[in-house]
Amino acid sequence: MIDKLEDVERRFERLTADLSNPDVLADSARLQKVSKERAGLEKLVDTFRTYRKVLADLNEVEAWLGSSDPDEKAYAREALPGLKEQREELEAQLKILLLPKDPNDEKNVILEIRAGAGGDEAALFAEEVMQMYLRYADKKGWKSEIIDMSAGNAGGVKDVTVTLSGDAVFSHMKYESGVHRVQRVPATETQGRIHTSTITVSVMPEAEDVDVQINPADIEMQVMRSTGSGGQSVNTTDSAVRLIHHPTGIVVKCQQEKSQLKNRTMAMRMLRAKLYEIEQERIRNERDSARRAQVGTGDRSEKIRTYNFPQDRLTDHRIGLTVHNLPGIMSGGVEDVITACRTYYQAEALKAQTGGGPKPASSDA
Repeated sequence: MIDKLEDVERRFERLTADLSNPDVLADSARLQKVSKERAGLEKLVDTFRTYRKVLADLNEVEAWLGSSDPDEKAYAREALPGLKEQREELEAQLKILLLPKDPNDEKNVILEIRAGAGGDEAALFAEEVMQMYLRYADKKGWKSEIIDMSAGNAGGVKDVTVTLSGDAVFSHMKYESGVHRVQRVPATETQGRIHTSTITVSVMPEAEDVDVQINPADIEMQVMRSTGSGGQSVNTTDSAVRLIHHPTGIVVKCQQEKSQLKNRTMAMRMLRAKLYEIEQERIRNERDSARRAQVGTGDRSEKIRTYNFPQDRLTDHRIGLTVHNLPGIMSGGVEDVITACRTYYQAEALKAQTGGGPKPASSDA
């Protein structure tokens, strides 16, 4: 591990030197690439340098144990446990930081939420989950934008598409994909019975032009008047845009903007993300067919989480996590749940790297 860390440190120092190179400074694209790579290594290098200093201190203190000076001996006995604990903590951090990076982690995301089983109650819960993520994004300082939404018959949303933009959004949101189940007494229930409804959440990394090449001849564009509530232009201009990608049959729609051009641009972002997701899934399947069986890789058919309102309980079935305070979570306080998922899958990646298999601690409560 030390050899690998030293290689990374040398690479970091070369990148740091490049930031002072006039040739790099004169090339904005190259400068951006160097800056981004250096920033990605900075935490690892800082942790390694701290680790190396702790090792040096540990060696020095261990040498003092054999000292003839009683004060040095006493200090060594007192300092040794703390230094050993620091070493173990830093080693654990370094192992995680050395894990292969998901190339999508730094990307923005396109988030799709759809009402599933449960009719009107599912649509109402879909809107609540959408608001949960919007509030969470606000807490993180991300920019959010609703780019398409279809209302439910009795309120809520049948489906909604949102973009989330900011710092490493996909790395935080990628384990939210799957089926979210809600258990509660609906407002329309007259006998107080608990109903179970579901929604699906899909988190897709937003693809750049260089990630996906789309042949314009493969796309059919349809324009129509916007529907639903909105400003003066709703139902008066053909600003809504639907794109059909004939090779895959994917259909995307955007009607949030007054401008047809802006709606088309937004629809292209959605289409590009969907095509990128398909390509990423194909690559994953070719590289490792077993990976499809792992929970949390974005399979929308997985029941990942239950929100039980009568018991004020959220359960993540993949990692065996149960937490309370649903009002706080639905108000955007979902950070602890998201962090727990990220930590769990980092640990599973470490197990896989050292030969241990994944052992999800699931619960169907």
